[in-house]
Amino acid sequence: MIEPRADTFVPRQPSPRASAKGAMGILTAILESRTGQQLAANREWRLETALKPLLRDLKFDTIEALASAALRSPDIGDQVADALLNQESSFFRDAAVLDMVADAVEAMRTDHPHRRPRIWSAGCSFGQEPLSLAMLFGEREIGRDTQPPEIVATDVSEIALTRARSGRYSQFEIQRGLPVRRMVRWFETEGNEWVANPELVRRIAFRRMNLISDPLPIGRFDVILCRNVLLYLNAELRLKVFERFATVIRPGGVLVLGAGETVIGQTDAFRPSPRYRGLYEPAHGVP
Repeated sequence: MIEPRADTFVPRQPSPRASAKGAMGILTAILESRTGQQLAANREWRLETALKPLLRDLKFDTIEALASAALRSPDIGDQVADALLNQESSFFRDAAVLDMVADAVEAMRTDHPHRRPRIWSAGCSFGQEPLSLAMLFGEREIGRDTQPPEIVATDVSEIALTRARSGRYSQFEIQRGLPVRRMVRWFETEGNEWVANPELVRRIAFRRMNLISDPLPIGRFDVILCRNVLLYLNAELRLKVFERFATVIRPGGVLVLGAGETVIGQTDAFRPSPRYRGLYEPAHGVP
């Protein structure tokens, strides 16, 4: 038997932990390439939890197998990105902010009585935000004698939009933010689900859209809501999205961000609104 020389290089096999870490890097890169969103290193714990249902559905035993398949199959890559998106939402989230939006829309109706207000809910997830707005406008009878405000709702996830269009929610989802009086007025029960009034859903145009790369919705908007989306983008992409918003918001319109988000130090395209605390307006009128 020949003994190996002491200086012979024996390659070390990667440990399962190292292999899994490489797979996670692939999967988070897929998320970023498709949506622009980044998964912070301190939130990598979410990755395995979020992907467990997909592993089960696709019958993969390991994260590594899923990562390998996602590199080969664009369809699986899309499913990975979908699973990793944070679709946390609820009805009337930050209700005071939505009331302020309704106040702004009523003021715009007064200033421009012959113009139908247009609202864009960017990153609408499963539809709770645009449906909350539609309920609020209906309760305030905004546009009762003409037309209710037009609501366009977009999201990068087709899976989320399919659910939003269906208007179907579980008991848990429906109770998050909705008092009984609103549940009874705007929803009906079907088995274990609550289904939104079809007329309410028809007030919203749901469309798939990547905020970074897809064509913008046609026309100008009086209100743009983009809450808790931009915080997942890097500074360069946030600036790009702000600049895109500035091209489709009307002078006098308002931009609504999440509670932990701001335009200050991020862009010169918007500034704090002097009329609506916590909201933002175009820094310069768009011709």
